[in-house]
Amino acid sequence: MITTELLKYVKEGKLDAKLLSIYGEENVESQRARYCEAISDFASVYGERDAFIFSVPGRSEISGNHTDHNHGKVLAGSINLDIIAIASKTDDGVIKIKSKGFPEDVIDTNSYTSPDENDFFKSGALIAGMAKAFENGGYVKGGYVAYTTSNVFKGSGLSSSAAFEVMVGNILNYFYNDGKVENTEIAKMAQYSENVFFGKPCGLMDQMACAVGGFVYIDFEDTKNPVIEKIPFDLSAKGYALCIVNTGGNHADLNEDYASVPQEMKSVAKHFGKEYLRQLSKQDVLSDIQALREEVGDRAILRAIHFFNENARVEKQAEALKNEDTPKFFDFVKRSGRSSFMYLQNVFTTKNVREQGLSLALAITDSVLSGKGAAHRVHGGGFAGTIQAFVPFSLVEEYRSVIDSAFGSGACHVLRIRPDGAIKVL
Repeated sequence: MITTELLKYVKEGKLDAKLLSIYGEENVESQRARYCEAISDFASVYGERDAFIFSVPGRSEISGNHTDHNHGKVLAGSINLDIIAIASKTDDGVIKIKSKGFPEDVIDTNSYTSPDENDFFKSGALIAGMAKAFENGGYVKGGYVAYTTSNVFKGSGLSSSAAFEVMVGNILNYFYNDGKVENTEIAKMAQYSENVFFGKPCGLMDQMACAVGGFVYIDFEDTKNPVIEKIPFDLSAKGYALCIVNTGGNHADLNEDYASVPQEMKSVAKHFGKEYLRQLSKQDVLSDIQALREEVGDRAILRAIHFFNENARVEKQAEALKNEDTPKFFDFVKRSGRSSFMYLQNVFTTKNVREQGLSLALAITDSVLSGKGAAHRVHGGGFAGTIQAFVPFSLVEEYRSVIDSAFGSGACHVLRIRPDGAIKVL
């Protein structure tokens, strides 16, 4: 429908049922206003035209901390923070995307067909890469104009960039391929785009979780054909919110910390003539500790032990979710957190031991929620940034108050696991 009719449709609450399923009852009114603003902004940029609404969620890593880069197993979940797009099909092969707060990207999909190092780490390269990935897969690509707005805050470990990539493909899917491209395929295309056109050697977890939705189990033993299983577990129905705590830590100068994790894990594998840890067992490592200590150091061994233990935990957590055994699931969440702290050692950087925001957030969370049927752990890459906590609805306001008093107003983000991945809303 044309934008004036679309705006009227949303304003009158005719989309509320869909907003309820995506965002939860408490967010319907604010999301209605957000959608109306996006439609109006689209019209101000691209004029009155037929338009459609799309949504792609951010994601939260649930377990499998720093395992995917060594072909491990992960458990992730999509969240009710998302990027939405108002989009309209064009016939010139040019994709134009104006994201709120950023300059417009204009990409001719007929001419920008190979990676350009000069465009590495630019959003336009992601668009070009997605168009090329559709072409490579034998699907149809084409032009459109879109206005996007996102509340997946950057630096949170919630995958704002992956959501953007998947959104580009989501629109191409519905405009040119009748929505027939599986979301798992779009996720793989998004990884290709980020690796080849954007210049970032990322794994596939972020894109897959954003695209598929709900709780997702992924086994990366074969990275070209990962095992993917969506688990229909309703966290909200069990009475819990997912809280992401942004400690406001400084991410500057952490590249070396992040890079050290896969490097050290792979150094252990290399000792045995292997490329990555998934090709070994924990017993292999334990049987040659003395030689490993001399060659790779103690921390590398500890990180390898974390990898093997975490893979086993992911399997058990997935089974707990399938059996709707919330206490067992939470037990393994807490074990994952302890392993990240003790063995993986990604809760603070040794470059600045005075700043330990994640450690403090975990300690405060433990003080508030211990013995109350909750669970918590470090979230994402670690060293700075965020932790996650599964909090009973009855304790959310108390928990948020304590966290915000320590880290500032708005530090505690109360979320839900959303069942849908990349979708066409209307």
